[in-house]
Amino acid sequence: MSQTSVRSEVEAGRQRLRDALVAYYLDERPLLGDAEYDALTERLRKLEAREPHLRDWDSPGTVVRPPALDAFPTRRHRVPMLSLSNVYNIDELREWETSLLRLLPGERPVYLTELKVDGLAIALHYEQGRLVAAVTRGDGSVGEEVTRNIKTVRSLPHKLPEPLTLEVRGEVYYTVADFSKLNQGRERLGEPAFKNPRNAAAGTLRTLDTAQVGERRLHVAIYALVTDSPYETDAETLGWLAGLGFPISDPLQRFDRLDAIAAYYEQTRARRHKLAFQIDGLVVKLDRLALRERAGFTSRSPRWATALKFGAEQAQTTLEAVEIGVGRTGVLTPIANLTPVELGGTTVSRATLHNYDQIARLGLKLGDEVILEKGGDIIPKVVSVVLEARKGRRFKLIKPPKKCPSCGTAPVRLEGEVDYHCPNPACPAQRAERIRHFVSRTAMDIESVGPALIEQLLASGLVQTYADLYLLGAEPLEALERMGQKSAANVIQAIEESKTRPLEKFLHGLGIRYVGERTARVLALHFGSIPALEAAGVEDFENVNEIGAVTAKALYDFFHDPQQSEAMQRCLQRGVRPAPPERPGGAAAALAGKTVVITGTLGAPRTQWKERLERAGATVTGSVSAKTDYLLVGASPGSKLDAARKHGVEVLDEAAMHKLLEPR
Repeated sequence: MSQTSVRSEVEAGRQRLRDALVAYYLDERPLLGDAEYDALTERLRKLEAREPHLRDWDSPGTVVRPPALDAFPTRRHRVPMLSLSNVYNIDELREWETSLLRLLPGERPVYLTELKVDGLAIALHYEQGRLVAAVTRGDGSVGEEVTRNIKTVRSLPHKLPEPLTLEVRGEVYYTVADFSKLNQGRERLGEPAFKNPRNAAAGTLRTLDTAQVGERRLHVAIYALVTDSPYETDAETLGWLAGLGFPISDPLQRFDRLDAIAAYYEQTRARRHKLAFQIDGLVVKLDRLALRERAGFTSRSPRWATALKFGAEQAQTTLEAVEIGVGRTGVLTPIANLTPVELGGTTVSRATLHNYDQIARLGLKLGDEVILEKGGDIIPKVVSVVLEARKGRRFKLIKPPKKCPSCGTAPVRLEGEVDYHCPNPACPAQRAERIRHFVSRTAMDIESVGPALIEQLLASGLVQTYADLYLLGAEPLEALERMGQKSAANVIQAIEESKTRPLEKFLHGLGIRYVGERTARVLALHFGSIPALEAAGVEDFENVNEIGAVTAKALYDFFHDPQQSEAMQRCLQRGVRPAPPERPGGAAAALAGKTVVITGTLGAPRTQWKERLERAGATVTGSVSAKTDYLLVGASPGSKLDAARKHGVEVLDEAAMHKLLEPR
């Protein structure tokens, strides 16, 4: 055979095997019998043995054993990987639709549904048709790059039939059968079994030995194209991706009425255990992409999609006691101590009771038999009391606390709020929680300062607030229990390194109410410095994209609270210098804190423009509003141009934007 014919046979064989795997694991319809599959695999192995230069990760008939990785590098997502909002029944879905339709007056949308595969989210980057990067969701902004491991997924194309540059997202998962085999193998080796397929997929994808990953038979289901689609609907887009060789999240169903979705939801729930993989509900999303742009996003999730979850698994157990947890803002949360019970693959002995109004609504008493479930299959909560189990016995009432369990201060209940608060800012429990948050990985990332050390530091009087961490010396640390010279030196070094963390990390660490990681980054990009944040008024905060009225008021109150301001200023006086967002020289002056919308067909890929604009300090959004500063237009701009003119937004073509971004 000629080199050309051998290469053609190998590539055709790989595609045929991949199609068979997709059909078997996603569609449950085998395209090849076992004997035919094995014969084709063996044929590929022989051809690749004879022509080693044709071997590729893309070959289902090849096992490659590269050396194990030492660690996974991190990579920032060009477009944040947001989470979906959740609803748990059709009534809640109707409420979601009502909110959505307020944003889309006069529209009668068509919805696309897909199975919500219970796995690990992944972003896949292709350049000129080749898979170049795979990144886990991480915190939504930054994930771990696991490219070599994802290339062991046999159903995933590593080379597209066209030289396309795009990003797709999907769910990495195990089939139920493969998950069972994996745990059986671990048990034979004396290793602990994985609790569920989702945890197993996450653990496998982060395994440093790529050869071991390849032996575990992961799968992926693609559910989204992040880059611009050549089509008007998501259904058409996913069909196009399937034609490129991607295993899409299937089956897809289109509905124009919620009643039809409700019937399909019940059918799916009834047959969920017959599927080859685990699901925890349906994803319901707008099909038309133009309507998605109009609906937009919150800081956490798209407004145009939601997860319609199945009812949570329940278990019955006994409420033995109620203790009170103290949060960093002083909220006193009742926590149920329960007789341990198995629920959703884990042993549960504690659950939140949320607040004392919830306890009253449930009619809950100590000693009650209660029904427990995991809200969203994650957080345990008490949902009801088994009244027939009381059988005339007397039970002890659960009353709101008369004092904070940490400092003894009488709690207060603010007007319009359901929570009881400890008003004492010097409360030891609050101080400990604030410091724990400040040093956490998503904030200042001071790994050497853990909960046990924080307790010792507070008990010994070495620190009162997070700002006091920057006064610690080696000698007093060495005198603490289980702290030697080396450990103390590590702590001092970690604290010193934290002084130049990015501004967004510092803002998140301050524990401002309603300000999570994403909002902290938005604030850092918009204002750029602590003095600018301190000088801002409520309206200035409200004018920032993704900041609402409640968060704006909380921000203003925080930066004008004498105690909060003092702790923050002490950090700065003691050498903390938060690094400003990275921006190129002249571009920073032009786009820092600006909001830009892109529309039309541009000369460069839209993803490149988005990345460049964000590096320049801009926030790039999908819809034009009064808060938009610039509209970047290409050919065939559509309705966004009309909206920009309506709101008086400055319109720039690519040449003008290039000029604006040039260093001055």
